[in-house]
Amino acid sequence: MPFFRPLSLLLACLGLRLAAAEPAEIVVYGATPGGIAAAVAAAKAGRSVHLVEPTARIGGMLTHGLSNSDFRSFESLSGFFLDFSRRVEAYYVAKYGAGSPQVAACFRGTHGEPSVNLEVLEAMIAELPRIRVWRRHSLVRVERTEFNRGRRRIHAAVFKADAGAEERLAGRVFIDGTYEGDLLAAAGEPYHVGRESRAHYGEPLAGNARGEGDGQVQGYNFRLVMTTREDNRLMPVAPAGYRRDEFVGVLPYFTEGRLTKVFSPGADGIYRTHLPLLPNDKADVNDTPRGPVRLSLPDLNDGYPEGDAATRTRIVREHYNHNIGLLYFLQNDTAVPEAIRADARRWGLCKDEFFETGGVPPMLYIREARRLVGQHVFTGADTAPVPGEARTRLRGDSIASGDYVHNCHGTGRTGTRFDGEHDGEFYLNVSPYQIPYGTIVPQRTENLLVPVACSASHFGFGALRLEPIWSSLGQAAGWAAHLAIQTPQPVQEVNVSALQSLLHTERSATLYVSDVAPDSADFAAVQWWALRGGFHGLASGPQPPPAPLVGQYTAAFPSHAAQLDLPLTPELRTKWTALLPAGIAAPTGATTRAEWLRLVFFNVRAGGR
Repeated sequence: MPFFRPLSLLLACLGLRLAAAEPAEIVVYGATPGGIAAAVAAAKAGRSVHLVEPTARIGGMLTHGLSNSDFRSFESLSGFFLDFSRRVEAYYVAKYGAGSPQVAACFRGTHGEPSVNLEVLEAMIAELPRIRVWRRHSLVRVERTEFNRGRRRIHAAVFKADAGAEERLAGRVFIDGTYEGDLLAAAGEPYHVGRESRAHYGEPLAGNARGEGDGQVQGYNFRLVMTTREDNRLMPVAPAGYRRDEFVGVLPYFTEGRLTKVFSPGADGIYRTHLPLLPNDKADVNDTPRGPVRLSLPDLNDGYPEGDAATRTRIVREHYNHNIGLLYFLQNDTAVPEAIRADARRWGLCKDEFFETGGVPPMLYIREARRLVGQHVFTGADTAPVPGEARTRLRGDSIASGDYVHNCHGTGRTGTRFDGEHDGEFYLNVSPYQIPYGTIVPQRTENLLVPVACSASHFGFGALRLEPIWSSLGQAAGWAAHLAIQTPQPVQEVNVSALQSLLHTERSATLYVSDVAPDSADFAAVQWWALRGGFHGLASGPQPPPAPLVGQYTAAFPSHAAQLDLPLTPELRTKWTALLPAGIAAPTGATTRAEWLRLVFFNVRAGGR
C-alpha cells in the first residue's frame, strides 16, 4: 500500500485531514527565476503545473534586491531571461516614454526595480492558466518508490502552509527550483555542501590554502535597494538588540583613511552601489569583493544549507543585524567622522520597495547551498581553455550557455570582521561556456530535475549561480519534463537532441554566438550547427578580454561570431561537410556560410531530423 494512504487514515482517526489538491503533471518547488522559467516552459508545452513557493513573494533574488543581473555581455542573453528583460524594458517605455531616463537606466530591461521585476514575473505566470501558484507552502516530505535497479520515483510531495495545514501535491515530474536544494535532499539524491579538495576534480582553485576540502560555503548577505531621493528615502533603524560595541571596530578604517566612503561602486567603500544605477535613482547594494570590511558573512552561514527552519531563521537574523546594524552605526554614531556620517545619510532604503518588511528584502542572498551530484558534475574542466582554440570545450549535449566568470565572495574569514580577511575568494575570467544536460539530471530519481542547486563542484558552481543561467537551466528543465511525460521515459533517458530543438525554437541558446541574435531567422540553424562543432576551430586562442562597457558589463566576447556573410572557403567547406549528419548531402551551389547552412538546415528539417 502506498505510504500516503495509511497516513491519511491515521490523520482521519486523529480528526485531522491531509488535503490533496487536484494533481498536476509537473510540480515545481521554488519560484526562483529558475523555477518560474521551468513552470512557464512546461505550461507552454501544454502541461499542468503546481508552482510552490515557501515565501510570500515569488521571483527569488530578481525580486529581492538583485537587480544588477549577473552576466557579461548582452549577446549572451536568450530564452526566458531575454523575454523577461524585454518585458521589463517595455514596462518602463509604457510608463515613462521611450526616451526617458528610466528606460535608459533599466539597461535594456536587465536592471529593473524589484517591484517592477515582480510585476513582470507575475504577469508572465498569469498568462498561463495551467500554472497554479502556491505561496507560503514549505516542503515537509516526499513520497517515493524505490526500484531494485537503484532507481526511484517521486509520487507526491507534502507541503505545509504557514497556517499549519498540509497539502499533498501529486505529479509525474518534479523540479527543484530552490536555491537550497531542499527537494533533491528530501528525494534522497546525493549532494555536496562546501568545498571539494583540489584533487577531487583536479581544480587548482579548489579547497583551502592546503588544497583540502571542507564544509565551507560561499558567504551570504542582503542585496539592499537604496536611494538618494529624499521623497522616497526611508532611513534604516537600529535592529532589535542592536549593540554599538559590535561595530566600533570599523572606525579605524575611516580615521586612518583606509576607507573614504560608506557607499561606493569601488573598494573605497563598504556598501557597493552597483553600476549602472537602477531607474528612479535607486541602487542595488551588495558586498564589495576583496574589500576590507564586508557585508557577506561566510563565518556564519555554513549551517544554513542543511539547517532546519529555526536554524535558517537565526542565520538570516544574524545577517540582518550585521548588514543593517552596521549601516545604522555608520549613519548615526557620533564617533564616525562627521563627513563620513553625513555622506552615508544621503542614502536610505526605499519607501516603495519591500514596504511589508521595512524596506529590507525579506530574502537573504543564498549564493550557494546544497549542490546535486548528478549525471554530469560541472567543473573547471567545462570552462577551461582549449589549446589553440578561441572557444571552450565543445559540449554536444549542451542545454544552456554562460558568459561570466568563476567567482566566490569567500567561504571563511580569518580574524574578526574588522581586522581579518575572507578565505576562499576567487574571480577567474573564462571564455563563454556550455552547460551539459547532465548538470540538471540526478543519478537515481527518474522524475526529478534540478536546475538551480544543480550538479557542480564548488568552483564550477561559481560560474553557474547566476539568475540568467539559472533561468536557462530552468527553461530546459521545463521542456525536459514535458518530453519525459510525452515519451514516457525517465529524465535520464530524455532525447537531448529533441530537447535542444525545442530550446532553439524557444530562442534559448546552447552555445554563445555573438552575431546571431535569438530573433534572427538563422538562430535555430546556427545553434544546431554549433552543437555539431561548426563554429569551433574558426578562431585561434587565447583571445583578449572583451572591451568594458560599464561596471561588470562588456562588449561581445571576441572571435565568437558566426560571420555568416563571409564567403565559404574551400577549407571551411571541407570541414563543414565532414560534420554533416549521415544521409545529408553537402550543398553544391552555396557561396557563403549563410547559404550553405540554410540549405543544410532545411534538408535536415525536411527529413524530420
